[in-house]
Amino acid sequence: MLSQLYIENIAVIRQASIRLERGLNVFTGETGAGKTILISAINAVLGARTSRDIIRSGEQKAVVSALFCGLPEKVRARVEELGYPVEDGQLMVVRELDAGGSGSCKINGRPATTALLRQVSSLLIDINGQRDSQELLSPERHMGFVDGFGGLEKDLEEYRAVYRRLTEAREKLDSLQMDESYKLQRQDILQYQLAEIEDAALEPGEEEELLAQRDRIRNAERITAALGNSYDLLTGGDEGAGVVSSLESLGEELEEAARYIQELAEYQSKVQDLRYDLEELSSTVRGYLDDLDFDPRQLDRIENRLDLLHRLKKKYGSTVEEILEYAEKSARELEELTFSDQLAEQLRQEVSTLEEEAEKLAEALSEKRREAGERFIRQVQEELTYLDMPAVRLSLHMTRRELGPSGRDGVEFFISTNPGEAPKPLSKIASGGELSRVMLSIKNVLADKEGVDTVIFDEIDTGVSGRAAQKIGLKLSQVARSRQVICVTHLAQVAAYGTHHSRIYKTVEQDRTYTHVEELDREQRVEELARITAGENITDIALENAREMLTLAGN
Repeated sequence: MLSQLYIENIAVIRQASIRLERGLNVFTGETGAGKTILISAINAVLGARTSRDIIRSGEQKAVVSALFCGLPEKVRARVEELGYPVEDGQLMVVRELDAGGSGSCKINGRPATTALLRQVSSLLIDINGQRDSQELLSPERHMGFVDGFGGLEKDLEEYRAVYRRLTEAREKLDSLQMDESYKLQRQDILQYQLAEIEDAALEPGEEEELLAQRDRIRNAERITAALGNSYDLLTGGDEGAGVVSSLESLGEELEEAARYIQELAEYQSKVQDLRYDLEELSSTVRGYLDDLDFDPRQLDRIENRLDLLHRLKKKYGSTVEEILEYAEKSARELEELTFSDQLAEQLRQEVSTLEEEAEKLAEALSEKRREAGERFIRQVQEELTYLDMPAVRLSLHMTRRELGPSGRDGVEFFISTNPGEAPKPLSKIASGGELSRVMLSIKNVLADKEGVDTVIFDEIDTGVSGRAAQKIGLKLSQVARSRQVICVTHLAQVAAYGTHHSRIYKTVEQDRTYTHVEELDREQRVEELARITAGENITDIALENAREMLTLAGN
């Protein structure tokens, strides 16, 4: 569960440390107090795309951190698979935002990307807001709800693997079934290009070797002079002894002296080893001098070869290796074109086989979806009845389509809001309050399937009041028995059911606005509930009603 949230320099929040507990944590506050900012901060630490505008005016950096405790074993194992060790079941996630556009993320002190942050956070928190309720209007979401409820992920992945192969085979077949004249033109081009590359008899790394040879030939006089001088210095020229003979004399003198000064024996041995090395070097230099043969005609051959490579590189690749890769690719394409009729027939057979396999898997998936959808609708209907919508009838509308990435089904929720009315698409007739309760019902039905320990509802009660609001509060408290629930609400009927209640409020100090988060005790809760229901003029009756509301809610 999320046990602590720390926010610094996010919008009008200068600094806030918020403690969260198991059960139902509710947050209330006046419109504009900063309830939305709280959700924005949580989204930021979960890796959501975040604008620099969220950083408090006048500040360069903002920080949000979230501490999760009591991680389930399944979640802990998955987080460690991603490379982040978990100790004592705790996980610290930190997101730092920079006004300059940079920023950083850390998971248990280790650097992470926002993509990894989102992957880890999806295991920890499920956020549901007004936007999620609006997304119910998109039929594309409906299939995901049914598949998640029915545990059809493996069936869907098995189908998609076959469908991907089918799509690839169809694309290959389409590319082979080209115009005959174009095919002949393409064959001629490929044959010419392959002949040109093959005639060049390219070797990997030859360009580098040619450049080195050209450099040696162009600097022949310098190389000859340097090697000759080196040899003379080593062996001695007309003017006297060389280094080798001098070292030989030095060794003899040291050997004589070492008879009387034992410490010099070590140096005499080193001088002797050095003489052997230099004798070997002089032999090597002599060999290079004897082998030197700088033929100007060889330079012409090298230049011509480099010119050929340059022309081929302009056509087929920036290096010899890339030219050879291009040749391999062209040879495969030419082979496919040459034997396109045979390949096309093979592909037609492959497409036919894959279509049959995909059809079979799609039919099986459709049957499971239909069965899971019926159970899903029944359970959601029970939740809706509890949430004071007994007359509402939700149904599943499945249509048959061409094979696609998700099978051959079209899935859409239909709803009838009044007795006697025919069901129509959810997007056509559902009001904001109805959407909120439908979404809450769906989330409750999917709660055990999703396996997330913390659920956040951001004003899920939008558009409802009275008895329906009370039912939503009671339902949230029931959900909070098995997982942590965090709820931002503007309704007293919902807030009364919170096991922990915090108030978000603003102050103005020295012409700057500050948002604060304050945990409330029972009497403060009474005052806050009275404020929500009665407004500025809080009467004794409003306070008494607030106390009764808390008592009836079990608080």
